[in-house]
Amino acid sequence: MNPIQNADLHCHSTVSDGTLAPEDLAARASANGVELWALTDHDEISGQHRAAVAAKACGMRYLTGTEISVTFVNQTVHIVGLGFDPDDSNLIEGLRKTRGGREERAKEMAAGLAKVGIKGAFEGALTFVSNPELISRTHFARFLVESGVCKETNEVFRKYLTDGKPGFVPHRWASLKDAVGWVNGAGGMAVIAHPARYKFTPTQEFALFSEFKAHGGKGVEVVTGSHTTAEYGIYAEMAREFGLAASRGSDFHSPTESHTELGTLPFLPANLTPVWELLASRIQ
Repeated sequence: MNPIQNADLHCHSTVSDGTLAPEDLAARASANGVELWALTDHDEISGQHRAAVAAKACGMRYLTGTEISVTFVNQTVHIVGLGFDPDDSNLIEGLRKTRGGREERAKEMAAGLAKVGIKGAFEGALTFVSNPELISRTHFARFLVESGVCKETNEVFRKYLTDGKPGFVPHRWASLKDAVGWVNGAGGMAVIAHPARYKFTPTQEFALFSEFKAHGGKGVEVVTGSHTTAEYGIYAEMAREFGLAASRGSDFHSPTESHTELGTLPFLPANLTPVWELLASRIQ
């Protein structure tokens, strides 16, 4: 069997904040030449069976996936879990608790937006998500675009939904130790998602990687949709320095919102261990 190169191990469906169903994502990934795929919805794994069945029907190999929200140094960090048992009770319960504060946070966000004249934002955001447990800033952004407040979702985040803006409300997510522990306990691998996105000092970033590895984390996204070409190189070096396997994923959410299409990223840099090599026994 030829070695896998076009793996896309980070994307989102309507189960969290994507706009396509798992089956439609599988078809899109397959059409773009993806050989190994993972659906990584935020703090949720209820779409995993559908995704695995759809991947098989499209001729792709599949790894289970999720993206766990973590608070580290008072910032939100995302940890991708891959290759775990989706029926593991500790993982299921941990994700349920992580989701638990989203609805209350969303109502606080709506109250902040109402103070600057944007009414009905909570109800409007709910029209873009079927489960209040999974409501996120992305759903508010879509509502504000549909309402004509902004032209695109990036503008919404910039003006209303980032730290210091009217609709921003921080949330206390899972701990790094717990998130890595849930994934490892379910037989999977924990991966630091899109590390260049975090606004850490070099000391804080070193602490993130060090603590992540100390807790049993084994991978980092090197090639991902929000990284630049230069950042591929930076995090390839970080992977080598910390002895981490390298992952690759588009972080695709929507055909109209995402800048990186499923399966279209460059391949991983040389001299790295792909996460899928360490997860070979977990590939479906």
